[in-house]
Amino acid sequence: MITALIILDAVLAIGVVVVITMQSGKASGLGALGGGGGGPQFGQKKSKDEMLARMTKYLAGSWMAITLLLTILNRRAG
Repeated sequence: MITALIILDAVLAIGVVVVITMQSGKASGLGALGGGGGGPQFGQKKSKDEMLARMTKYLAGSWMAITLLLTILNRRAG
């Protein structure tokens, strides 16, 4: 069971890193103000960023919970 949790923990950690690197930076949103970025792509990008932010929240929360559970199990085992 602990081995499965360790593998899940690693997969979630990699998922968090991937999702965070897929997000656009905060500065790119400010650059659209002066550059005329008000086209239809602007709304699509915003919804993509919102989806990635939501995924980050759930992945990071799951990763923290699994890591905490592993810590508790390791303390009880040894």
